[in-house]
Amino acid sequence: MKRTSRWTLAVCCLVAGAVGGFFLNERLTLQAQPAAKAIPAVPKELTSYRDIVKTIVPAVVSIEAKTTRRRPKFGDGAGPGQRASAVLGVGSGVIVDPKGVVLTNFHVVSDADALDIYLPDGRVLTAKEWHGDRKTDLAIVRIEADKPLPYLELGDSDAMEVGDRVLAVGAPFGLASSVTHGIISAKSRNLRINQYEDFLQTDAAINPGNSGGPLVSLDGKVIGINSAIKTRSGGFQGVSLAISSNLCRDIMKQLLANGVVKRGYLGVQVRDIDAELGAKLGLKHYSGVLVTSIFDDSPAAKSGLKVGDVVESIGGKPVRDGVELQKVIAGMPLNQPVEVQMIRNGNAVRMKLVIEEQPDDFGDVTPKGER
Repeated sequence: MKRTSRWTLAVCCLVAGAVGGFFLNERLTLQAQPAAKAIPAVPKELTSYRDIVKTIVPAVVSIEAKTTRRRPKFGDGAGPGQRASAVLGVGSGVIVDPKGVVLTNFHVVSDADALDIYLPDGRVLTAKEWHGDRKTDLAIVRIEADKPLPYLELGDSDAMEVGDRVLAVGAPFGLASSVTHGIISAKSRNLRINQYEDFLQTDAAINPGNSGGPLVSLDGKVIGINSAIKTRSGGFQGVSLAISSNLCRDIMKQLLANGVVKRGYLGVQVRDIDAELGAKLGLKHYSGVLVTSIFDDSPAAKSGLKVGDVVESIGGKPVRDGVELQKVIAGMPLNQPVEVQMIRNGNAVRMKLVIEEQPDDFGDVTPKGER
């Protein structure tokens, strides 16, 4: 009986409190009726990406790379002296022009003799031509269709910030039109996978087959081309890398116009200036690069640049480290003199040099005189 009484009392108190509150609120309401507060709507992107996905997926293709260079196996249908087509692999790509331009990775198409392009609507188109740039791992593929194709625009990767949400679309393990989501984890990553890099890091899951597919912002624009993962297992472990759209834009423009990418060439190897090295060299500002070696018959050699010089700027553009030097030189006008500002033996020096076109094998050759 005691337990029942105590429980009944507790219930009564709760009810009484509720009733008392009701009458008190009722009196206040009669005296002054405040406007009802609207419950804030939950942003749709927090609950579903369905609308943006519907606009993205139709423009993302699967690319099947084939070759006829392998000898056929017994029973593959090829007669004596013939070669059967073999599938090298399946990657992804994104249509960036309704007339039929697909942007993808160089490693997706580099060894192919033929490319089949699979569209989400079921059509299979044969590539007419393709051009690539191995130094950035980017390529473009031209296809033809009887009507304009769905496409996505390139966005501004520099405008993206760490924490921004993104979607990755592609064909992991051949599973076409797969969509994953994540955020930008870091910007301007340089992992020395390619000679020229500007990676966006994301935790959106990508796996083999995603290569060449787009990394897309929530306004539906391509801000990167998924290219690699950093992993110990061989599968996704939370670190995905996409080539920034601003780098893609420049490379794609040159590939469409000329079929190749032409870059400026200086012909040096350098070392970044850190506090320890700067103090040893007696520098006031720890920026710039120390020239450690010079290629024979290069623009640097012809201009009189010397090992031990500290390059601070070229063509009026400051050079903070080796990565920036590489980007500055690659974008310089060819066969035109530019001014170099540097430190030589503790003295400020200005000189002119002419930027030449970069040799195809640049990056594969070790210069003489390296310290």
